[in-house]
Amino acid sequence: MGCRAPGAEAAEEWLRFIQQDRGRKPSTIHDYANVLRSRLLPSFADRQIDSITTQDIDRWRQSLDGLSNRSKNKLLIQLHGTFRRAQQVYGLELNPLARIERHPLRPSGDIEVFSPEEVWSLVRAAASETDAAILLTAAFTGLRLGELLALRWRDVDFSGATTRVRASYALGALTTPKSGKVRAVPLAPDVASALSRLGLREHWVGEDDLVFCGEAGGYLDGSALRRRYKAALAAAGLRSLRFHDLRHTFGTRMIAKADVRRVQEWMGHADIQTTMKYLHYAPRADDARLVAEAFATEKADTTRIEGTLGDAPGRLGREHAVRTVWSSPGAGFR
Repeated sequence: MGCRAPGAEAAEEWLRFIQQDRGRKPSTIHDYANVLRSRLLPSFADRQIDSITTQDIDRWRQSLDGLSNRSKNKLLIQLHGTFRRAQQVYGLELNPLARIERHPLRPSGDIEVFSPEEVWSLVRAAASETDAAILLTAAFTGLRLGELLALRWRDVDFSGATTRVRASYALGALTTPKSGKVRAVPLAPDVASALSRLGLREHWVGEDDLVFCGEAGGYLDGSALRRRYKAALAAAGLRSLRFHDLRHTFGTRMIAKADVRRVQEWMGHADIQTTMKYLHYAPRADDARLVAEAFATEKADTTRIEGTLGDAPGRLGREHAVRTVWSSPGAGFR
């Protein structure tokens, strides 16, 4: 027996399900709802859900111009969830997404970060003392934007040189941090000094007051803060990096100083694989020596190796021969 639910109804049921039954965060629901309205409903809203075939889905995804493969896969995952929920609620027999392959991803692992000098240039270009303190704290603690907006004075332990991350604020809702767990992050002296100066203001310095607050003591507008951040970038003459890249800056700087488990704990990553993307930023001064030792020979006398590149016609000839001269094993070039 067929399932005669309209696509729009099925999509709204899935959105209700992940919001009320799964308890997804308001920011996540907001993103999903935007995708539904902009990408999914225009194509499938008026179709009966049991009339949508795998071929329909395939043609739809081929029309997604201007999106990365990662973004396309996110849309497929959301659509898959809609049809899976329709199977449970409306008795849909087949999920047309079951036979759709995701787009291939080629993760480079590369990220863009600020240098320490650029961080300070950005802080000096901030529009206010509060914005300057936020930018400095973001870079020196790795807190996400929502976690910065939710930070209260009771979370700042000056004597213990620690900041505790207990909550996150976005889209008018206060929730737990992304990992769902409270964590502690080191409070560097420069950040402690900046926050101490904020603590000298006349109002909003009680334990339950927000560290970074508006004129009336309420939450700052995250969108407005991002706009001021972009203005500070321009004023400082810096590259157009995202606010979130301040968090990446913390990760890349700290992976050079602490083990990956500690960095994972500080950044609140649920999966250590997320933290490990910073590992290639960690300097390894001994690596070149280890390679030299691995290829060292047992001969104690000097070995001269002569090789020729380009014996084939049209290539570099013998006049461009490369001579590599080695000294004793493991000692490098001479």
